[in-house]
Amino acid sequence: MVDELMARPWGQVSASVYETGRLVTLAPWLAGHGERVAFLLAQQRDDGSWGAPDGYGLVPTLSATEALLSAGERDPALVPVARSGLRALRHLLQQKPDLPDTPAIDLIVPALVELINAHGHGEPLAAPGMDTTRLDRVKRLLSSGQEPPQKVLHVLEVAGTDAARAGDVRPAPLGTVGASPAATATWLAGFASADAARADPADTALTDSAAAARQHLEAVAARSGGPVPVGLPITVFERGWVLSWLVRAGVPVRVPAEMIADLRTAIRPQGTPAGAGLPADADTTSVALYALALLGVPCDPSSLMMFDTGAHFCTWQGEDGVSVSVNAHVLDALGQYVRARPPAQAAYGPVMARVASWLAAKQRADGSWEDRWHASPFYATLSCVLALGDFGGPRHTGSVHRAREWVLATQRDDGSWGRWAGGPEETAYAMQILLLSGPDSDERCLKAAWRGYEFLREDPLSDYAPLWHDKDLYSPTAIVRAAILAALYVAKTSKG
Repeated sequence: MVDELMARPWGQVSASVYETGRLVTLAPWLAGHGERVAFLLAQQRDDGSWGAPDGYGLVPTLSATEALLSAGERDPALVPVARSGLRALRHLLQQKPDLPDTPAIDLIVPALVELINAHGHGEPLAAPGMDTTRLDRVKRLLSSGQEPPQKVLHVLEVAGTDAARAGDVRPAPLGTVGASPAATATWLAGFASADAARADPADTALTDSAAAARQHLEAVAARSGGPVPVGLPITVFERGWVLSWLVRAGVPVRVPAEMIADLRTAIRPQGTPAGAGLPADADTTSVALYALALLGVPCDPSSLMMFDTGAHFCTWQGEDGVSVSVNAHVLDALGQYVRARPPAQAAYGPVMARVASWLAAKQRADGSWEDRWHASPFYATLSCVLALGDFGGPRHTGSVHRAREWVLATQRDDGSWGRWAGGPEETAYAMQILLLSGPDSDERCLKAAWRGYEFLREDPLSDYAPLWHDKDLYSPTAIVRAAILAALYVAKTSKG
């Protein structure tokens, strides 16, 4: 697995209905168009929708429906399928769904509603009680010619192809805009439509950027035969998580020296981005620092303090919400560094105590936590109890015990755990809560974890349900596989 991280440095990510739908509309000329349309058709549910329950279906259903309406202008056989998506949307919007806290949902939904209504199929859709002023501000910012914040580039598509004509937007050297195929395709489409009007159409830098963007899109689409992920590359994000899962659980692993060197180089004074084209964030910075410290290469975590609000740590400056998993990973990073460098306790000990208390205060009455970067409470709960168990001190032992009781109470009859259905990823998280979170596990925890082990042994290590938050749900498959292997290993070693 670790060798594969070196062989596939952009990362391993599941295909996205949202992002694939945007490419169907924006880049029908791109190789794999037919395969992208076929992917959308195959992913549609019986009720005409796409995606997961509890409001998670709105964004992918909007994107797939609009894509099929666009493709239907060239292939009328797709129009009935698109209309079934419209019916599902009308039903969903009438229910006024409680929408999840996924990135830029307040920009994406009104932008897609506007595109769908422009097709003129029946009564116009209405965005579900969303204020469109923020989307309008983003469009005005880009049209003003100012350089937009880097996080805006990940959702450049909400502003339309005109965004590339004005804003100071350029692809990263790799060719990606915002580590998003949709954003990259938007920039490229805008560049192409504006090219004839350029004062100097032979601008070498822009021509080279356009060529790089197209090559990047072609490479991303070729990876899975047409469909594309919601974010790529995720190099640092993937390596940090995989190594953390495995090493924390005690899995014997040989990490190539060049991977450690690459991870060390990614630590920057302003923080570490998940991959090229993305802004630095506290989550990736924390997990990269934690992984390096586990591997015996502790790095000064002062870059993390860029994200300290005084009360908690933000994912990035200007974040609207707040994440418990990010703060748990901050506690991991600071704690592991202090463990390796005890004199740093004076500087970071008070911060660790503050973050630990903040995390404990966020625990829900049933003993679990929930988070804005993952659909499953098992992920959020694992993040918090591992950090509190290792670095929160005795005062937070009660939080760990309450979390374990919640996990014991939520195990399914087949030995699995899961929010919507029992699955390998959430089962792996639950097992680690029972076995790795600080105080010694009792016999009930050991028995429940072994039932989870038997479930995982029967389930193939592939095809994971998307549970991670981006513009729609996705699965970082190598990271999930590492979490499952860590759970299997710690369960087997605990049984003896």
